[in-house]
Amino acid sequence: MKRILPALLAFTIPLHQPVQAVSLSAAKAHWECVPIARSLSGIQIRGDAHTWWGQADGRYRRGHAPQRGAVLALKPHGRMELGHVAAVSRVLDKRTILVTHSNWSLIDGRRGQIERDVRVVDVSPGNDWSRVRVWYAPLADLGTTEWPAHGFIYPDGRPPMRLPEGAAPALVSTAPRAHSEAPARAQQRPAPRLAYADMVLVKVPAAPSAKKTAGRLDGLARQLEKAADAEELKAR
Repeated sequence: MKRILPALLAFTIPLHQPVQAVSLSAAKAHWECVPIARSLSGIQIRGDAHTWWGQADGRYRRGHAPQRGAVLALKPHGRMELGHVAAVSRVLDKRTILVTHSNWSLIDGRRGQIERDVRVVDVSPGNDWSRVRVWYAPLADLGTTEWPAHGFIYPDGRPPMRLPEGAAPALVSTAPRAHSEAPARAQQRPAPRLAYADMVLVKVPAAPSAKKTAGRLDGLARQLEKAADAEELKAR
């Protein structure tokens, strides 16, 4: 009995402690930029993003013109010490592309999330994509930093454009903030049209009837006659 009692106590005491259940599905995955770019483009390069441009030499074509499925390779700059890679999902014009990448914006207080079809703009003087600005979710617009870029690494054949299994893009808005367009919309807004309920009704006095008008004229005539009689009496 003496041996059983401590065992029972050891078994029952934890039952009185708070139990914190952790769901495996609630775990938040952190995606680096490299596996996402590799899966979307099909380019089989591994290692830190800043090494991709050099590793591609002799293995993949490189250039300075955007192409769907190509990987845009950014150089290390500032606090981004390891560089960055992003897969081109669409070319809008010679200076604007959409990319899908990860571990860029701070979303809901954390990095490591996937952003799909966000804007990147070439700001280089020669339109060679050597300097770019990248969409930044907290601003809901392009970021203010101009990032130096190596250029584009092109895949062999058709890019798969598939995210890795279990990877899901963050739900973020890619529409610019409304304040930048609000003044223009206000200037173009037409003047409001008055509806029937908006009109002010003013009470207009009704026109006097003919009988009342005749009575007023008779009264005025009598007043004039009295005034004339009074003047005549003074003259006498």
